[in-house]
Amino acid sequence: MTRLIALLLLAGSAMLATGCNTVAGAGQDISKGGDAISNSAEKAK
Repeated sequence: MTRLIALLLLAGSAMLATGCNTVAGAGQDISKGGDAISNSAEKAK
């Protein structure tokens, strides 16, 4: 579980570094990363 979260955080960071050109884009990317972590946590229960 910890490895999964770490992997998701690394992937999200990479997406932020390469994918967003505006503050709004950064917010969307962060939101999507949070959603992915939440979904993973729910599936692991």
